[in-house]
Amino acid sequence: MRFWPGRFVCLFAASSLALSACSNPLPPIGRWEGAYDDPGVIIVARLEINRDGDVRVSAPNAITSETVLTTDERAGLRRRLQAGLATSWPSVGPLPLDFDGRAFHKPGGVAPQLEWDDARKRMTLVFYSGRASLRVPLTAVKDFGGS
Repeated sequence: MRFWPGRFVCLFAASSLALSACSNPLPPIGRWEGAYDDPGVIIVARLEINRDGDVRVSAPNAITSETVLTTDERAGLRRRLQAGLATSWPSVGPLPLDFDGRAFHKPGGVAPQLEWDDARKRMTLVFYSGRASLRVPLTAVKDFGGS
């Protein structure tokens, strides 16, 4: 086997590139919307991640565990939350979140705020209600509805 210094340079460059890619994963880019509805809470959510990695998210909600609502009342409440989200969306600013390739966390935080499943291309918002965490499935959209 002959000694070829260029081989080591190429190997070092390739491994450095691979390590740098692993140490700072890029977040997915796009827009997502979703909702969660159960007898205790109604949540509507929007998420946008731009090419610079800026994350904008809003999740207006109504805690309904204290009141029994009819199906029509729940639908009306959900429509009001969606209308409020559409109205307030332009004023939603970016959040400082760190991305580890699978989850978004507040800087220095442990609890996930968003979860990304790259294999399935699925985004989930983690909503903390004070009693429990709820996972709100989000669907990729080209444009937000109602905006």
